[in-house]
Amino acid sequence: MSALTVGEALVAELRRREVACVFGIPGVHTIELYRGLAASGIRHVTPRHEQGAGFMADGYARVSGKPGVAFVITGPGLTNTLTPMAQARSDSVPLLVVSGVNPTASLGKGMGHLHELPDQLKLAQTVALLSEQVSDADQLDPVVDRAFQRLTTERPGPVHIEVPLDVAAHPYVAAPIALSHTECQAGTDLISEAASRLAEAGRVVIVAGGGAKRAEGALQALAEALDAPVVQTVNARGLMHDHPLTVPASPSLPAVRYLIEDADCVLALGTELGPTDFDMYATGQMAEMHGLIRVDRCRDQLARHAAKVAIHGDVELVAPVLAASLPKTAKKGEGEMRAKLARTAALDEIGPDYREIVDILNAIRDAVPNALVIGDSTQPIYAGNLYYDHDRAGGWFNAATGYGALGYGIPAAVGAAIAAPSTPVVCIVGDGGAQFSLPEIMAAVDENLPVIFVIWNNSGYGEIATSMRDVGVTVIGCNPTPPDFAATAKSFGIPYFEARAEPQVVARKLRDAVAVKGPSMIEITAAKLVPTKD
Repeated sequence: MSALTVGEALVAELRRREVACVFGIPGVHTIELYRGLAASGIRHVTPRHEQGAGFMADGYARVSGKPGVAFVITGPGLTNTLTPMAQARSDSVPLLVVSGVNPTASLGKGMGHLHELPDQLKLAQTVALLSEQVSDADQLDPVVDRAFQRLTTERPGPVHIEVPLDVAAHPYVAAPIALSHTECQAGTDLISEAASRLAEAGRVVIVAGGGAKRAEGALQALAEALDAPVVQTVNARGLMHDHPLTVPASPSLPAVRYLIEDADCVLALGTELGPTDFDMYATGQMAEMHGLIRVDRCRDQLARHAAKVAIHGDVELVAPVLAASLPKTAKKGEGEMRAKLARTAALDEIGPDYREIVDILNAIRDAVPNALVIGDSTQPIYAGNLYYDHDRAGGWFNAATGYGALGYGIPAAVGAAIAAPSTPVVCIVGDGGAQFSLPEIMAAVDENLPVIFVIWNNSGYGEIATSMRDVGVTVIGCNPTPPDFAATAKSFGIPYFEARAEPQVVARKLRDAVAVKGPSMIEITAAKLVPTKD
């Protein structure tokens, strides 16, 4: 029996770690990776651009809870993937990028080889949490093991492995290794102290972040035991849908900031307390958090904000123990009233234009219940990030916060649909953002994925134009002509629906699209925010 190549062995190691899907565009610099892929049982999905591969892997990871994997070529393949890597780092998404690199003897020589970079590894290290080269056959196992150790412990993010062309083709016989995996373990003394402080507090508020999205049961138990309103950051939306203690609104809104500041004890679960989650309006103010207790799997994050109690651990593991440590008798107070007042005031504060859009989002949710709603930077997503109560834990995510990469929505929705084939997926993207990654819809066609691509067409970069006008800057560069989306859908071979920006109309078109059982497009014609040129 002939030995595996290093490239084949790498694929085998991925399979061993239960990787089920890889997103990538094959090239001459990744052929040895693909040698073993066909026989591995790992599904391969072909995007139209390496940036799409990274965003697909991101969407897949957020939904599946497992690392998303992208295969890219040397040089431009990797540089095209740096943006998704940065987005994944910002949002703590486990993303593994495997790239080729030129032959070992050529590296750093500047001889003009195909796809050559001055130092590809150092470039990747500026964004990745870990970036390593498989410099020889015997380095494969330890490199892959360290990569998965980083992906699955502490705060997740992007990890990069590069394999030189000559090394990828070397013969290799895989040696069994023990997979290393450790969970962050929280100290029982700290949990006891946190439980005591929470039990003694009179007005608790819980701030839930993306790290809590797989701990809904424990979160609800905590909220009910403490009579505590639950403020959700963007990545936590969908938790405790329609619960009387839920506050699905941005802490940048004065009503939500007041709710937090009025508390005598704040419990922050799995949130970095970052500016884009807490200050979307860029006021420069963060809500003061009295008696702050934090639970986070990242030690560095815990050190960035002073807290009375800082518990290092996974919310999914810590929250049930914390809930069980509280007194058996639930507090009786005004938690539901405090939450209701905050919800009512927050919805008023977003203004009439955004309230109309939230009505449309509610109509989408009710027309396609329990859906994954993935978004780009566009008006409906901005409105929803400020105020929107989704009905599925982890079912609302987008790239409009954190790194804020345009073009995210379409490919991320493809990855999400691969991860959850029985779940409806709705992608909301603006006409401007859609043009960053419109061809990735063809990956949904290739895979026959039931993704509904909702194009919010206000004929330009409407939000940017508004921001320019607000500070007295002449609007320029905000009028990119949108394509004919009906003709585009026809060229893609998918059904097309057109809707006015009215809740009932949009809901009816959504129900029609769901019946398609494959990819479809809905264009919502919204009011133009960008004045047309004379």
